[in-house]
Amino acid sequence: MFNVILYQPEIPPNTGNIIRLCANTGAKLHLIKPLGFILSDKQLLRSGLDYHEFADMKVHNNWQDCLDQLPSKQFFAVTTKGKQRYDLTSYSENDTFLFGAESCGLPTEILASIPEQNRLRVPMIPASRSLNLSNTVATVIYEAWRQNGFKGGV
Repeated sequence: MFNVILYQPEIPPNTGNIIRLCANTGAKLHLIKPLGFILSDKQLLRSGLDYHEFADMKVHNNWQDCLDQLPSKQFFAVTTKGKQRYDLTSYSENDTFLFGAESCGLPTEILASIPEQNRLRVPMIPASRSLNLSNTVATVIYEAWRQNGFKGGV
């Protein structure tokens, strides 16, 4: 299935929602330190409910540690700076989707390491800054899963 990477996530309820999303879609979740919370945070647990035990989740010490452990076919960064709309891209099993921290997105050097055609955006009206992280992850993962026939789903 898909890999979801959260680069230095900061807000516990967002990560909790994403844990639940990954548990329900079969996506593997990768969290890159430092995290803006501890994994036993009450808000995180409340958002993820009891899905933590069903989610395939790995915490990485840094970006390179995460990269070294991913056998991805395609790698996408989802960013407000992306030129390619997420829904106009073809996805395959084992693709990886990278999302930045809520307050600042992805570091310039990481974003620059990803080919421009793999920097995705979710459309918004012109005056908008960004969408909620967990909503964005859900939007992109469900589109990728839809394109793959909701494999493994019921």
